[in-house]
Amino acid sequence: MKSLIVLWTSVANNLATWCCTSAHHDVKTVEVRSKNEGLSFLTITLPSFAKDFELSLERGYVDNSVFLSFKKNGRLPAFLSGFSCLVFDRGTGVLLEDPAIDAIRAIRQLSLMYSKILIDCSDSRERAAFTEFLECEQEVESTKGERSYDNFNRLSTLIFGSLFAKVDKDVYDGNLIPKHGPGATADRLVGNQKYHQTQWPCRLETYFPYGEMVLPNWSYWEQLEQVDFLEPGAEIPVKVVSVPKTMKTPRIIAVEPTAMQYAQQAVLRLIADGIKESPILDSMLGLDDQTPNQRLARQGSSKGDLATLDLSEASDRVSCETVSNLLSKHRHFHDAVMACRSTTARLPDGTVRVLSKFASMGSALCFPMEAATFLVAIFCGIEQDLGHRLTRSEFNSYSGRVRVFGDDIIVPKEHVRSVISSLEYFGLKVNYRKSFWNGKFRESCGKEYYDGTDVSVVRVRRVLPSSRKDAQEIISTVSLRNQLFEAGYEEPVDLLDNRIVRILGHFPVVGKTSPVLGRHSYGPLREDTKLIHSIPMVKGWMIRPLIPKNEINDWPALRKCLALMESRESDEIATSSDHLRRSGRPRVVSIKLGMGHAGY
Repeated sequence: MKSLIVLWTSVANNLATWCCTSAHHDVKTVEVRSKNEGLSFLTITLPSFAKDFELSLERGYVDNSVFLSFKKNGRLPAFLSGFSCLVFDRGTGVLLEDPAIDAIRAIRQLSLMYSKILIDCSDSRERAAFTEFLECEQEVESTKGERSYDNFNRLSTLIFGSLFAKVDKDVYDGNLIPKHGPGATADRLVGNQKYHQTQWPCRLETYFPYGEMVLPNWSYWEQLEQVDFLEPGAEIPVKVVSVPKTMKTPRIIAVEPTAMQYAQQAVLRLIADGIKESPILDSMLGLDDQTPNQRLARQGSSKGDLATLDLSEASDRVSCETVSNLLSKHRHFHDAVMACRSTTARLPDGTVRVLSKFASMGSALCFPMEAATFLVAIFCGIEQDLGHRLTRSEFNSYSGRVRVFGDDIIVPKEHVRSVISSLEYFGLKVNYRKSFWNGKFRESCGKEYYDGTDVSVVRVRRVLPSSRKDAQEIISTVSLRNQLFEAGYEEPVDLLDNRIVRILGHFPVVGKTSPVLGRHSYGPLREDTKLIHSIPMVKGWMIRPLIPKNEINDWPALRKCLALMESRESDEIATSSDHLRRSGRPRVVSIKLGMGHAGY
């Protein structure tokens, strides 16, 4: 923890210089409270300070309801007061007419620096997260049948009618191309072994027949004798697990069975392609590009016309009932989605529960179905606010003003109250602490802005390395160093440079495209750069992922090769057989010293 405090001190002093103030007392506070409260002060208490600060920006004043775990100096907290008095009036707590944006960035940087560091939270916090997961599921179940979907269904047809009709026809015609993802599965198949599936849920057969989805072709029909076709009661449940998120709480996800994930990817491909082919939907729904949300958040912070909303437990609160209504007028699309949806989940204590939610994070269809649900719910709220039924031209006019990416939502400020009411009507939970529309602060998809200026922070993702064996920590620290360099932090960059050089020895200057672990710089080529065949090369450490051995042959190998051919945009076919011997996510990542291109 000492190295984290030293780094925090360096960043604090650098920011104090920028803002013409002093961080001396703040450094003392961090040292003392970290000693008394442990690492949780940096990873939990300080991020809570940031939330109170952002809430005060939204309200336009500081009152006695915020910063409760910090001593006050006038109306403001004594901690970071040298910065906060450049934003709020010390005597009244009111937001200054022209607050210092550098001070806003500084407070956020110093309080959020360790908010997402990958350190396991305590057992009690992990148990609490699973309890909340179960309570959320019970709440979704308890509200089943209580809502009217008349307006929802009508607007879903207005918004998605053409897209869903196209997907429906593709499903009916059998234009489904499944694929395996890289992640873990509930039946513990990894890498190449996913192509040798010997279990298949019976309810997949209507739209995802084993003979066409798994076998290379029907000439291998004799392999069907080795397949265990699972009746609904014998299906493998999703496995509910936790993955690191913050020290305050882990992220709860559900690991899908191989067969379900495989089929889900086929439907996802049709949805994603359909959205890209529709300019209006592509402007309102994001599945893989966060930058439009970020641009709109900047606009909202500058002009004040757009609100940014954040949802809590977003995926776990989308009910199967709601998704069923969303797709109800497109029978083949609806039935295919429900066929590849896992209906039960195995909790950590071994109990199996029937799910009322559509899907948790882990399903390939969780993201697109929740996004579509949110979009329809948003326009239910907008329509209610307008006081009349939404027309096609009115819907189109909201392009560039409404956008959904996961649980990050952009809506016009004038409709925000009605939109929130609509989202909550459909069982969703708006996180008011991370939703903004009154002040000049906006946040969406990892970017934060105040009055049009980027006030995003650089976060430490892993503890700092102590030896060359700490490969993941070294890789993360090099990335951190370069992010701090890009943000203009000179003192922390020098601090990390010295630490990395002590551990690695070789830490050359490289460009952003170099595979070598090196430092970014604005200076000219260094003396340690060598021209080899006119290509600038440097000696340094490079990442070496150790892909596990995972060999397949016979028909599963043929199926994988055919799948690769189907997914390629060009006629190029992989000629190396290595992918049939090694596959899956690297279990170990190491670094190796060698020569690599400098990336200039």
